[in-house]
Parts: sequence; structure tokens; C-alpha cells
Amino acid sequence: MSRAYDVVVVGARVAGASLGYLLAREGHRVLLVDRATFPSDVPHSTLLIHQPGVAFLRKWGLEPRILATGCPKIKTWQVHLGPMVFRGSPPPAGEIDYGLAPRRYILDSLIAEAAVEGGADFQQGYTVNELLWDRERVVGLRGTDQRGANVDVAARLVVGADGFHSRVAKAVAPSEYDVHPPLVAACYSYFHNLTLPDGVQFEFHGGVHRAIFAWPTNNDEVILGVNWKAEELEAKRKNPEAEFFAVLDELSPSLAERVRQAKRSADFTAGCVPANYFRKPVGPGWALVGDAGACYEFTTAHGMTNAFRQVDQLAPAISEGLRGDRPIEESLKDFEETRNQFELPFYHFTRDNMTNQPPPEQALQLFGAIHASPRATNQFFGVLAQTVSPGEFFSPENLQAIMSLSG
Repeated sequence: MSRAYDVVVVGARVAGASLGYLLAREGHRVLLVDRATFPSDVPHSTLLIHQPGVAFLRKWGLEPRILATGCPKIKTWQVHLGPMVFRGSPPPAGEIDYGLAPRRYILDSLIAEAAVEGGADFQQGYTVNELLWDRERVVGLRGTDQRGANVDVAARLVVGADGFHSRVAKAVAPSEYDVHPPLVAACYSYFHNLTLPDGVQFEFHGGVHRAIFAWPTNNDEVILGVNWKAEELEAKRKNPEAEFFAVLDELSPSLAERVRQAKRSADFTAGCVPANYFRKPVGPGWALVGDAGACYEFTTAHGMTNAFRQVDQLAPAISEGLRGDRPIEESLKDFEETRNQFELPFYHFTRDNMTNQPPPEQALQLFGAIHASPRATNQFFGVLAQTVSPGEFFSPENLQAIMSLSG
């Protein structure tokens, strides 16, 4: 059995389903394939979509669908670093002054449904076995559907939106750069009746090689997790509940008590990114988007926001090539530069500043100055939420202005 499409997107999660949605709306023949059947959860996801990600959902007309699920808005942050407590809100992204943390079995299904409504085909339970080639160009894929039948699909472009362990990336073997091993592992679960501080929707406690994060999601639940060093992950997995509460007791006994009074509604999930990396995201007949093309520590929870941004950059380039305005390879050639220009500074910021390493003395002095200034606090939160660039915040002029406020 063989079918032909303009674009086949492998992976129908946030990156793949969003891309399929935008391309189908433009009238292109799009097929989404995913080995899962939906609704389907993503065990290793911190759920958080920062303000810029929500802005893309609004731009695409998808924000009302997410809000209609009852997913709470995340506006006010409270961050504990030793004796210092920071409270504020990141600057908005345009008109969007809140983040969201929808459960993935809800979010992914909603976007995939929107793609189908827009005209995309969706093949669930489809396992990709190999890509099809014409010399050095990808021209489709070969896989097995959920009934066990072999299905070949021809396409002008195959997009890998299939995550860390992308089958598409493995087949096309793109060059990689800025590759580093993981530093941080996370363990988390979901809790009913867990109270956050009054008026707060984002709670964080930081320590050396340890941290705690919590924010609300659907169904009156809170996702709450702890961080360890990545090298400790396998040992900690032997008794995740005990290790989980050990971090709570160490960094915030009051939060630990709140958690013990709440009701856990899911098993513990523990993991880390396989590596920090950037991959060349385009080639003859193929492209990579989301974690398939670039991935880094989830301590800043940038993954889904980055995926939405990449989709917003990639979809017009694909559409331009498919319409014949330019050869598709030419229309895609700027995607890597556009992606990297925005993401690499946040990648380096995350690696250098947000992996729970022992802080140098100058960092402690800076945090003391930030603590003394509500504006600087909000600015720093904006770096975490991608509404303030690291270059802007850490410029000598801005740091001097912050330090002068504490003097």
C-alpha cells in the first residue's frame, strides 16, 4: 500500500501536531504519524509552556481550546534560594502575561484534533521502520500500521518531530554540535489538594545539586518534582519516594508537610535528557523540529515553548517551498540560523546558571541585589520564561544598574 503527501510528520505531539495543523490550514497534503494511539500521555514532561509559547497558541487560534480544559493560568512566581524569597511575575510576551501547564494527554490530543479538522490525515499506531530514499534524498517512509500491515508513504518532505530518540534523525544522521552530557535528573508526580502559597502558581526551591518545582495543571492537580544530579539517577530510582521526600525535607520542610497532607494521584516518574545537543535540522527531503533537532536541560522548562517557536519559523518556510516560490531546500536553509539565534543564548544560560551547581561568590552577590529590586526580580524571571534575553539581562549596563540598587 502506498500513498503520497506533500509532508509527512513523524511524531504527533506538540511540535509535530502543531506543524501539521499550520501546514494543513495552508492547503498542503499532510500526514501525521505516531506510534502511540491518542489520547496518550508523555511521562517525561514538566508540562510548562511559558508566555511566548502561549502567545503562539493564541496566534494560531488554539489558546481557547486549552483554556476550555480548565488548565490554570500561571502568573505569579515564588522562588526560594536559601534565605532569600523572590516573588513576582515575568514580563509578558505581547499581551500574554501567563504560562500554562496542561497535561500532555490533553494538550497533544487537542492539537492533533485541530490538525485533522484543518485537513491533515492522522495515522495512529504507526511504527516507522525506515526512510525511503532516492539517492541522497529522502522521498518517504516505510512503516507498519496498528493492524500489522506494511504501509509505504511518499512525501516531498519528511519531518522528524519524534523527540530525543528520533528515528528520522537516526536515519539521516545530521551533524551535531554544542553537545554536552546531562547534568540534572528529575523525579516528579501529581498531587490533589496540594496548596501552593497564597496567590502563587509557580513555586521553586533551589539548593546545591537539588531543587524543587511545582505548578498547577488540569483536574485540580499540581505537578511537583525534585532534581538530583544526573549521575545519581539510577541509584535514586531504586526508592524514588524516599529520595523524593528527602529533597523536600532538606530544602523546604513546610512544603514537605503540605505534600504529605495532599493525595498523590500518579506514580513517580524519573529521568533526564539523554544529552544536551543541537542538530542540523534540514537536509534533502527532510527536516527536524522540537527535541528531535535541539534539546537541553529541562530545568528552565523551555522545551515546549521552543518547539512552538520552531514550528512558527519552519511552517512558513515549508509552505513557501511547497508552493514553488523557491526551491524547498533554499526556503529551509535559514531555519537553522533562525532557530539557533534565539535558542543558543538560552541553552548556554541554562547550562551555565540553572543546573543547581554551587554558585560562585559573585552570583550570590547578584542574587542579593536582584532580591532587593522587584523590577530586577521580574526581569530575571523573564529570562527563565524567555521574555527577557540573557544578553539583555546580563549586559554590563543592566548588571551595574541592578547592583547599584543594592548599594
